[in-house]
Amino acid sequence: MSEGELNRGLEGIRVAETRLSDIDGEAGVLTIGGYPVAELARNATYEESVFLLFEDRLPTASELEEFRSDLAGRRAVGEEVRAVLKRAAEEEKPAMDALRMGAAAANLGAGEEDPEADARRVVAVFPTIVATYWRYRVGETPVEPREDLRHAANYLYMLTGEVPDEAAVQGLETYLNTVIDHGLNASTFTARTVVSTESDVVSAVTAAVGTLKGPLHGGAPGPVLDMLRAVHQSGDPEGYVREKLAAGERLMGFGHRVYRVRDPRAAVLEAAASEFYGDAEFFESITSFEDVAVDLLAEHKPGRELETNVEFYTAALLDGVGVPKELFTACFAVSRVGGWTAHALEQLDDNRLIRPLSAYVGDHDRSWTPVDER
Repeated sequence: MSEGELNRGLEGIRVAETRLSDIDGEAGVLTIGGYPVAELARNATYEESVFLLFEDRLPTASELEEFRSDLAGRRAVGEEVRAVLKRAAEEEKPAMDALRMGAAAANLGAGEEDPEADARRVVAVFPTIVATYWRYRVGETPVEPREDLRHAANYLYMLTGEVPDEAAVQGLETYLNTVIDHGLNASTFTARTVVSTESDVVSAVTAAVGTLKGPLHGGAPGPVLDMLRAVHQSGDPEGYVREKLAAGERLMGFGHRVYRVRDPRAAVLEAAASEFYGDAEFFESITSFEDVAVDLLAEHKPGRELETNVEFYTAALLDGVGVPKELFTACFAVSRVGGWTAHALEQLDDNRLIRPLSAYVGDHDRSWTPVDER
């Protein structure tokens, strides 16, 4: 790029080196911590994935036990945070607003103040914040976290008040591992920018939550589920797609800023949903709809390469394991906080203030006019 040339959205600009994840958008390949996403997603616990991002290696058995225990001991929230979450629920604020409020207060009562401790704290407490808000939202008493349950199992337990079955835990864990990190996306870039000022990890994560809330980043899985249900009920996927395209509307769950082929995370989540989704007829209609939609998008918008993205099967999988659709984006954050914090720590290891330039397009040499002469 020549000096002075404008690049909107910073597309194609490299501003950081990272060992955390690598994306090949042309080939449709995602590597997380050196592992193909499919291999990590189906084999790891979420705690192992977070440890991998933090330490650049998988933990030994004893290290994993220590790490799990440490995270579990950081899960609880105080009455001050509960009061904020209750107020958010009473006012029917969106889950992402509640998560932002809770995240900002995540280090209250946490004791030590250092980047790694803050990173562990926010990873541990995100499920508690989301579940506490949801319990208030549905008129139920919040459920205290259990230190004997794994991260994913404890999250489902706090949502429902019942210990989940292993199939649901495995399904959720697959999702959490699949979306834990994904290059320098908008929310991750935000987190790195905040800590580049030598601010704290909690502030970085709070800003990242606000970024993820936007529908152009993490806000679509809930509406995707509504779309899938509408198509299933109509029994006419072709008619649905043609109607949307004729109206000039975007078909949610298709197309991605980075991938020119099918999102590799869609394949991982499809396989998990096929295993853990209880309604076989509905799942069959989802896969049929995908085939119809991809063909019609190629016909309607030749050359655009609008393949299935991560949101499509996220909706199916999270619905299948019992996560309410109102929490889909917040559940995304419950996973991605592992990536945000790992990026924040990586940024601090070799920090330089992130300070891009802008192109000024305003006037010059204006002369001041007193207010009574305007």
